[in-house]
Amino acid sequence: MTSRKDRLKKLVKVQEQLKALHETRHAGFLAAAAAAESEAKELVEHFDAGSSLAGLFPELYHRRIANALGRQKQNLESAQQEAALIATATARTNMVERAYKDVRRRDERERSDRERLDLIAQKRGHE
Repeated sequence: MTSRKDRLKKLVKVQEQLKALHETRHAGFLAAAAAAESEAKELVEHFDAGSSLAGLFPELYHRRIANALGRQKQNLESAQQEAALIATATARTNMVERAYKDVRRRDERERSDRERLDLIAQKRGHE
């Protein structure tokens, strides 16, 4: 069976990967929101320019602008949810890292104590 230290070390790695996943998703949602905002601005500019298509199909332009703004809003909400998940993952990662460091220090201290006891036993055996 693996030691607690090894299990905690693996758990730290998994928590860090989970945090990275949420950070990546957050960045993706923010990029998608920015792209949707840019699309909406471009459509408004074309509509305001009075191009022939805008004059012929105003409802199409309005619908596309509304869709782009809706996508922007949805992506910003998703990014906000991912930000909350990042905070949770960060807290969990920190908690597991502290536990791992505590166990590692305890193991090092116990190993050091055993080595000192072995040295003392060897010295008494030679006397």
